[in-house]
This record gives sequence, structure tokens and C-alpha cells, in this order.
Amino acid sequence: MIRNERQYKITNAQASNFRKAVSEAREKLNRASNADDLLKWKLQMAALEGQLTDLETDLREYESLQEKRNESVEITSLDELPSVLVKARIASGLTQKQLAAKLGLKEQQIQRYEATGYSGASLQRIQQVIDALGIKVHGCIKPPSRVVEISGTEGRS
Repeated sequence: MIRNERQYKITNAQASNFRKAVSEAREKLNRASNADDLLKWKLQMAALEGQLTDLETDLREYESLQEKRNESVEITSLDELPSVLVKARIASGLTQKQLAAKLGLKEQQIQRYEATGYSGASLQRIQQVIDALGIKVHGCIKPPSRVVEISGTEGRS
């Protein structure tokens, strides 16, 4: 996932390099003179195209987040919260530096939180991030069902 403009620019440059590599591989595939070369270039093209697809997916997601504001996201697990916080920051138009300033932190701390999925952040800090991003939380927590254990020895003499 792309988290900031620097990563976006790097990913965009990588995608451009992969597009060139795919084009070159396609040319070599078209000039392949034997079955071994044909197979080699087909495999190389498939690998390059797979990488390019992944990069382009990341680019589109980042661009989409920047364009779409006020879109609600439903999460089904707290495991999803870190990526939702990153996406919410991007969608709100805030940079990591701007979010850090709102929280009275250094930009590097936000970078660390986002890179580690907020694993080192306290619940209080996560709430501060939620508040700073203006995220509205709605939902419910479902307690686990009670499990009734039945023992075959109870009630026997």
C-alpha cells in the first residue's frame, strides 16, 4: 500500500520501468527463433506483467483515495483498523507531516506507526488519530456466544 507522495512517485517510476521492460520482452518474444527462447521470454513477460499489475493496482488505489472523500468503510475486524487509518488520512487530504502536527508528534512517528500497522501505538494514541482524522465510528461489538459444556458424568450415582 502506498502511504505518501514519496512512495507514490517511487511506485510510479517503478511502473514506468516495468512498462518498458514488458515492451522489450515482447519485442524479444516476437524475435524468438527457437522454442527455448520463446518459453524464456513468455515466462519473463508473465512475471513482469504480474509485477506491473500489482504496481498499477497500488497506484490506482492511492489515486482513488485522494479523489474520494467522505466515503464510509465498514470493517469486520480490528485487524483492518491500521490500513483504514492510513486510507482515511490519505482520503482526508492530510500528509503524514500534517497529521503529525495535529497530534504534536514528529512526522517520523506517523511514518513508523503506518509502517508497522500501528503496532506500537496505545489505544489512547489510536483514538487521538481517529479524532484528528475526523473519523466517525459507528458499530457494535458482539460478545461471543456462551458455550454450554455437557458432561456425561454429571448427575450419575
